[in-house]
Amino acid sequence: MSNELIINASPKGLEIALLSDKKLIEFHTEQVNAAFQVGDFYLGKIKKVVPSLNAAFVQIGAEKDAFLTYFDLGPNVLSLLKFTKMMGNKTHKGLYLDKFELEPKTEKTGKVSEVLKANQNVLVQIIKEPISNKGPKITCDISIPGRYFVLVPFSNQVSISKKIGTPEEKKRLLNLVKATKLKNFGIIVRTMAENIPTEELDASLREQIKKWDELVKGMHNAKPKSLVLGEGNRVETLLREIFDSNFGSITVNDETIYNSIKSYLANINMADIDKMLKLYQGKSPIFDTYGVSQKIKSSFGKTVPVTAGAYLVIEHTEALHVIDVNSGNSSFNSKDREENVHQVNLESVNEIARQIRLRDMGGIVVVDFIDVKDADKKADLYKAMRLAMKNDKARHTLLPITKFGLMQITRERVRPEKQIITTETCATCAGTGQMENNSQLVAKVEFQLEYLWQNMNYTKLLMKANPLIVRYFKSGFPSRRLQLWKQHKRWLNMQEDPNLALSEVQFFDSNHQQIISE
Repeated sequence: MSNELIINASPKGLEIALLSDKKLIEFHTEQVNAAFQVGDFYLGKIKKVVPSLNAAFVQIGAEKDAFLTYFDLGPNVLSLLKFTKMMGNKTHKGLYLDKFELEPKTEKTGKVSEVLKANQNVLVQIIKEPISNKGPKITCDISIPGRYFVLVPFSNQVSISKKIGTPEEKKRLLNLVKATKLKNFGIIVRTMAENIPTEELDASLREQIKKWDELVKGMHNAKPKSLVLGEGNRVETLLREIFDSNFGSITVNDETIYNSIKSYLANINMADIDKMLKLYQGKSPIFDTYGVSQKIKSSFGKTVPVTAGAYLVIEHTEALHVIDVNSGNSSFNSKDREENVHQVNLESVNEIARQIRLRDMGGIVVVDFIDVKDADKKADLYKAMRLAMKNDKARHTLLPITKFGLMQITRERVRPEKQIITTETCATCAGTGQMENNSQLVAKVEFQLEYLWQNMNYTKLLMKANPLIVRYFKSGFPSRRLQLWKQHKRWLNMQEDPNLALSEVQFFDSNHQQIISE
């Protein structure tokens, strides 16, 4: 599997396309000066505590107040509140937590009204961007993610990813973390840390501590409802999450972003940076050159082809997405229809997983597979679907296929759903769904011809029109009218042009110069 990252920078913002084996699997957009991104830290002000929801609404400067549930307070919220109040004291200059006395952890089943009160300031982190008419979702369980570690303030717990295989490697990483970690900072060791040299891991951890320093300095000057520290460039965030040894190339059309990525790759000791990272300087748009524009339009349509005639039909609502698997014109062997249907279902699995990830579908996704009766085949399909979604970073849950052939998937959505326009306004009807009738079209052409012949004194004209219009004039147009034109020595040649709309007619003189265009 070879991954490619194509980055298009424009005055409007960034467009980032991730391709795997030449297939588009992720597409991200970032507007210039975009606010309220996942990972941003804000100094929030509690506006209202709602006991019935066991949640609070927090002002962070968004159009809609941010939503904070008790579950998202985290066990260390009392320490965070104490630290926030301490940072409001301009005389405090400590950056680390080694002398900070932690508060008791909160209960999982407590009440938000026992922890928060109106007009209280608290440091929060965005975990879900504003979507539709809802404000951002935030948490007090703050963390600073890095490539190899997640730094968790107000905690002393160390945990290692379960995906790290050997006990020897887990022990090495545990010893490293215990030797380098600071007091009152918990650390989560990510899967990417496996087999990484100690020097590189240590450098990465120091970068995260440096970010904590920036956060604390920002809090000294922060005002309620203001940004304290941004997550940073979406490109670097994406690289942190997905970059691995499977990457073949990164291509970008902006020199500033190129240098930023080059610096990031150098910090993680990436070999052959100049070979992998490319600065695009072509005249054509970068997405057109690498075929990304076509991939985007073909991937976001209502109907998506799978293989051998089979296709998916995808419909969206606010919180529910439906994917229907259709066999189309696939040919079935009448002797074993069940097996053929099962193969179509299996072949659609990878495309379904790609579409869910590409469109960032959130909420409930219902997949309507072609019905099979065999329980073993349903179990195989369920396993295949779980395997296909293994690389999806968003939290998700799959339920087994029901007796009706339906699979339910719940998936976390942290950013607004992608809205890619895949339709175009009809050039003939301008989107109205209606066009001139034949009589009106004939009358318009006659008027133009009479004007050109009588007022402009043209004798020979060439008329270009859509093939359907030309054929209508040659066969359906009254022959008496054509004969009358010939008698008055008015000559009209007709030429088919499939690029013209049905109602579009162009006239040219004897020198093939266009003289009128409708």
